[in-house]
Amino acid sequence: MQSKLRAAAVAFGILAFGYYLFHGLTYDPDPYTGSTFGWVGPQMALPIVALTIIPMVFAFTGEGIVEAFTGRNSGEFRHAEVGIGTITSFRQTGVSVNDQPQIKIAFRVEGSDGKVFDSHAKMIVPLTELALLQPGVVLPVRYIPGRTDRVEVDRSGDSNAVQRAMNESLIRKGITTRGKLDIADRGLTAQAVVRGIDVTGRIRGGYTEVVLALVVTRPDGSTFETRAEKYLPPTAFGHVQLGRIVQVHYLPGSEHEVVIALPVNA
Repeated sequence: MQSKLRAAAVAFGILAFGYYLFHGLTYDPDPYTGSTFGWVGPQMALPIVALTIIPMVFAFTGEGIVEAFTGRNSGEFRHAEVGIGTITSFRQTGVSVNDQPQIKIAFRVEGSDGKVFDSHAKMIVPLTELALLQPGVVLPVRYIPGRTDRVEVDRSGDSNAVQRAMNESLIRKGITTRGKLDIADRGLTAQAVVRGIDVTGRIRGGYTEVVLALVVTRPDGSTFETRAEKYLPPTAFGHVQLGRIVQVHYLPGSEHEVVIALPVNA
């Protein structure tokens, strides 16, 4: 869509200036005013309009601008593949819309096929949300296979597609298993208190394995004790300290296996 709008604006500009030149060069001079009115007159309106419209079209069809106004991904990315993007750096581009800056974000993206590539996205970010952009933050992105130089942060609201992409990424890294994902999907949701934590020393994909001693409260108010193994990113250790309450999932009759739920960017 952006390319079509830009092409249309350029075509209009060419026609506008072409008509202006044609009018001026073919104008039959008046014996009193000469060729002045060949160049000065209503025919000037089209080039003036073109000089106004073309910069506006190019500005408002830039990366991230359309998405900011519509709240949706651009047409070419709307049904693209979903990948997991980890922010590596970001900077302001100097462009702003309604005093909200456009940010160029550099990503390390893991595609749906497990391949990893570097890319970037530009988006308008409200000033109140700038602090949320930090290296290491994970965001779902849309990408086009074979054209991975640019991505868009996913705006579809399709949480299922994003969760599937995240799950497949964690399985490939050995962070979780399909069995644990099944427990998280079908199991009961409960709260547990961390009574102990042991760091095993094993690391996978930058995640550290810990063994947590938990006291889980069943929906009926009774409790049971169990242990759970989980690989955690360095930023998540604050969520599993002694005495902290965490959300867990388990299957009735299989209380020995508990799955801990933590925020993606914990």
